[in-house]
Amino acid sequence: MSAVSRLVGRVRNLTDDYLVIGAVIVSTFFIGFGGGVIFPILPNLGAVLGISPFLVGVILSANRFSRLFANAPAGVLVDRVGTRTPFVVGMFVQGFATFGYVVAMIAPFPEGWFMGARILWGVGSALVFATAYTIAADVSDGGSRGANMGLIRGGVLFGFPTGVVVGGIVSEVAGTITAFVVATVFAFVASGIAYATVPETHVEGSSSKSVKPWDVNTGLPAVTVGLVNFAVLFVYIGALFATLVLFLNQKDLGVFGLGPQGSSGIFMAITVVAAGTFMFLGGYASDRLQSRVPTLLFFLGATSLGFVLMALADSVASLALACALVGTGQGGTSGPLMALLADLVPDEQMGRAVGTNNAFGDIGGGFGPVVSLPLVDAIGFWPVYLACAALPVVAALILVAGVHRETGSFLPSVRY
Repeated sequence: MSAVSRLVGRVRNLTDDYLVIGAVIVSTFFIGFGGGVIFPILPNLGAVLGISPFLVGVILSANRFSRLFANAPAGVLVDRVGTRTPFVVGMFVQGFATFGYVVAMIAPFPEGWFMGARILWGVGSALVFATAYTIAADVSDGGSRGANMGLIRGGVLFGFPTGVVVGGIVSEVAGTITAFVVATVFAFVASGIAYATVPETHVEGSSSKSVKPWDVNTGLPAVTVGLVNFAVLFVYIGALFATLVLFLNQKDLGVFGLGPQGSSGIFMAITVVAAGTFMFLGGYASDRLQSRVPTLLFFLGATSLGFVLMALADSVASLALACALVGTGQGGTSGPLMALLADLVPDEQMGRAVGTNNAFGDIGGGFGPVVSLPLVDAIGFWPVYLACAALPVVAALILVAGVHRETGSFLPSVRY
């Protein structure tokens, strides 16, 4: 084969890989609306529905608890039957779950409908998350893995806080039902895009074996990365997103004449923009540095500093700065963290390892609202936010210790 033919083949392969990455990003971004749109709405619906802060927290977290049981089977399915079918099925399941929010607003026993929709959403998202990251690992090498993971992670997580922003603003301007209808439309559009565009990338082994919830990757790399993911999602999704609308209400802070729901969407948009920017840049930096650890430590530090400022915030400007730092830290850890997992785990175990990582993240994001909402009600915001500032520091220590034990180096090189 001539040098020109090899070059053309390589360019074609790279183009195909980026088209796959793009299809996954678009699909996961739009499906994420349904996961986020409920967050600025439900805390205030608690008073309308006559339910306690604890039950509100349980509903907000129900998807993560159901995903705990679905993550491992989803990862095993990916390793055994491939990525396309679980991905597409998971997208449609999330679309029907989002429609459940609309039904909840017009049906008797709305809290039951909300709970059921959140549980169903968790099952669908377990399939989507496991496949999305595995697809990125399949089409990447060590020189592009961090950037591609950042892009995929951006699609998966960026859609969620964007849904928070849309939910807050649309619900205040046009009503809660309208916000949920908008999220449902986007969810089914995303499902159609996935069905039409996402190919198979990861057929390994046989699909004849049974899938067990406990069949997970329990190796040190998966557990180490999972614990870091736990800390990041506990403070970001579980604490900040669950309490911000209440924080604004207590501090009597708002922007553009909006109330707490709409204003919380604006402040969350600040975290979204920061996270979206640094999801790719964090992964790209770890590729160029040839090591994931320095980048991860930097952004974990940014998350911690952001929550220190949250505890001290007493104005729109100081709160905006705090949200920007938290978003920067969360986004900057995303790409390098998933790339580190792919560096340290054999390709044939990547689906299971992603399932393990997602399980830790769901424990963090799931217990966050259950813990933070009652604590804020009992002891106030600043002690909770200071505790959130300490958690990324603990995660950084776990990261360094786990990576050193696995590789013998504090700064291991990326794997090609």
